[in-house]
Amino acid sequence: MTETHPRNSSEPAILPTTFVPVELEGELYVRWVERGYFKADAASDKPPYAIVIPPPNVTGRLHMGHAYEHTQIDALTRRKRMQGYETLWQPGMDHAGIATQNVVERELAKEGLSRHDLGREAFEQRVWQWKAESGGAISDQMRRLGDGVDWDRERFTMDEGLSRAVQTIFKRLYDDKLIYRAERIINWCPRCTTAISDIEVDHQELDGELVSIRYGDGQDSIVVATTRAETMLGDTAVAVHPDDDRYRHLVGSEIVLPLTGRRIRVVADTHVDPEFGTGAVKVTPAHDPNDFEIGRRHNLPSLTVMDERAIITAPGPFQGLDRLEARSAVVAALRAEGRIAAEKRPYRHAVGHCSRCGTVIEPRLSMQWWVEVATLAEAAGDAVRDGRVSIHPPELASRYFDWVDNLRDWNISRQLWWGHRIPIWHGPGGEMVCVGPGETAPDGWVQDPDVLDTWFSAALWPFSTMGWPGQTDSLARFYPNSVLFTGYDLMFFWIARMMMFGLYATGRPPFATIALHGMVRDKHGKKMSKSFGNVVDPITWMDAYGTDALRFALARAANPGTDAPISEESVEGARNFTTKIWNATRFALLNGATTSGPLPASETLSTVDRWILSRLNTVIAEADVLFDDYQFAKLTELLYHFAWDEVFDWYLELSKATYAAGGPAADVSRRVLGHVLDSLLRLLHPIVPFVTEKLWTTLTGQESVVIASWPTDTGYRDHDAETEIAELRQLVTEVRRFRSEQGVRTSQPVPADLELPPALRSHEPAIRQLLRLEPAAEGFRPTATLPIGRARVSLDLSQAIDVDAERRRLQKALAAAHKELDSTAKKLGNSGFLAKAPADVVESIRARKQAAQEDADRIQWQLDLLSN
Repeated sequence: MTETHPRNSSEPAILPTTFVPVELEGELYVRWVERGYFKADAASDKPPYAIVIPPPNVTGRLHMGHAYEHTQIDALTRRKRMQGYETLWQPGMDHAGIATQNVVERELAKEGLSRHDLGREAFEQRVWQWKAESGGAISDQMRRLGDGVDWDRERFTMDEGLSRAVQTIFKRLYDDKLIYRAERIINWCPRCTTAISDIEVDHQELDGELVSIRYGDGQDSIVVATTRAETMLGDTAVAVHPDDDRYRHLVGSEIVLPLTGRRIRVVADTHVDPEFGTGAVKVTPAHDPNDFEIGRRHNLPSLTVMDERAIITAPGPFQGLDRLEARSAVVAALRAEGRIAAEKRPYRHAVGHCSRCGTVIEPRLSMQWWVEVATLAEAAGDAVRDGRVSIHPPELASRYFDWVDNLRDWNISRQLWWGHRIPIWHGPGGEMVCVGPGETAPDGWVQDPDVLDTWFSAALWPFSTMGWPGQTDSLARFYPNSVLFTGYDLMFFWIARMMMFGLYATGRPPFATIALHGMVRDKHGKKMSKSFGNVVDPITWMDAYGTDALRFALARAANPGTDAPISEESVEGARNFTTKIWNATRFALLNGATTSGPLPASETLSTVDRWILSRLNTVIAEADVLFDDYQFAKLTELLYHFAWDEVFDWYLELSKATYAAGGPAADVSRRVLGHVLDSLLRLLHPIVPFVTEKLWTTLTGQESVVIASWPTDTGYRDHDAETEIAELRQLVTEVRRFRSEQGVRTSQPVPADLELPPALRSHEPAIRQLLRLEPAAEGFRPTATLPIGRARVSLDLSQAIDVDAERRRLQKALAAAHKELDSTAKKLGNSGFLAKAPADVVESIRARKQAAQEDADRIQWQLDLLSN
């Protein structure tokens, strides 16, 4: 068994009567930071352990998902620090291109201005000003949550060093012909006037209207159906399946496109589903991703009929109309020409919306910059397949492979002013040159107006934050990172891209393990969303119940890779647990618990002491396994039940008789209690850091539990003591249950005679104290006898309850149970009833019958115990 640290203060350990989290948390966190506990030393000879924070947006505030993720990362890093690792939790924020630009543009709108009124340079200065004054509120909230990050290393994705990393890798990719410029279909937001990534598109199920339109005339006509009639102005073909006999004679011919007079081709393409609708589809290559691919296969022209704000540009009566206005106008014009083959009918379908502003996304043909991902994605897949990187939980690896094995080229350009400007310069004759760090463009050349997708710089995060492309001590020490801990929803958008860029830039994967968590949901399992009205600001619950309570509740819901329901009730329950830890430690200190000196020799330990030390070592071993497997829900359950059920409810209670008796045995027990609490508080610290810091420093007199050593399993086990105490606990539990069922108050003394097996006889004082059992006096006549295992407990309840009245009550209850039993048995024995009754009704009656039988058995048992 290990020794614990002695108190280094001669002052008595004192704790306030009540635990008030808000009075502790801020002061403790400031102390931790000031003392440098969270700083990572690249020159240290300790083994490294590094995690980067998934960088929150500079516009953001701490939401429940952040609190959930940060709690688990903080727990991992705090434990590793206690285990002797040089631990780095790297903080920082993302510049969040679209989100930040929208915020500042809204501020400008209040002044009656737009970014175009300011010009690009002045607008960028305004964004930097906003960041300095208002951005990064989440940093203060991270401190409130207790995040043990190295604040001296805080980075921002548009810092000078990170910008240099972006320029460097862009030029390398460009020179290796892995970045190119091409015209493709992309997601376009008409409100933000930029391309956006798939992750920035929210798909919502909406009710639309399907319009059937007849193209051509007579036997050569074809009916197509669409929910976006306005895009027909850009149609350049109608497509049918090559094996569809209905249209085989038309393939290769031309038909007239209504409202325009243009002639368009009929093409055969296997993409068309002949079973859906009429089996024919309109093809608008410039405004639909599937149509774009059909157009490429058949060399169709692409006609753009909307501008960047989704205003119709096609010449004619619809020019200048918004796309939604044009939709109604086009349908009306088609109806006037007799081209509506069927009236509009409801059609529910998924519609993409910009996650930043809520505008319906418009697929748009646009000239953009792209990363060719084939070789990069293959390397990212191989790194997991060959074991250099592990995915946890393993069952999510298949989802990773689904992404990287099917990646399409990545659109990296955005039509914004805020972000990393694409380092391409255009010459007067259409020439292009990529300008790297320290290089300059030729005089008179103009830089590309686009900026890079935010995910481009985020993909460099594990190594750009360490000083890459320089060969820094931090990069050598902390790269690759030990683990990436993030949500499974970022598997493609962030994880796969970090894997691709990390391997390309450094030759090594960016982390050894990818540990994935799920999303936080409300107590009903619904996603937390403003539209559902179920979003909770974590600060609200932290104010009400304390940060430790929120952290414990979140960890208790955290199973790897699965979503986590959270409720105020669970946080309130966690608050009760932190209060219990406080009160139990205070009680222990008042009763002389100490960490001074070595643990007593084994031969001086009581059975209760040997039991709790054996259980402590088992819990330490199990906690290590669960921590290493990211099983936070199981870990918190383990520590909760060990603390509350075993240490507080049993060990402390069983020790009271020893303390009351005094002498050497009491001193031994006080030392054992000090050791157990010392170890328990260290085990709990990574999850509930504030309350454990206050209690541990008070108990031990040491500097801080943050830098204390992690408990280790000494291998001490005592099977005999565990068996003996298990038998004792069973006896006490069964008597308590009987007293409760008989309505005997907990505080009511009851005369009792105990027939105990030899192993339990030394515990009789503790048993009587726990159960409020008085010795049996002369003339003792029991009213109930309980056989419990190898023991018999005889009780005289005559003064505690009216035995005759209780017997009458039980007999009445037994009669009611038998009546219910007979009633349900008759129904279930009626074949006619069973043939006609719904299955759920029959199942309900079966459940009632089983419950009635259980009630009857229980009541009969109580009556038997009350017999003279």
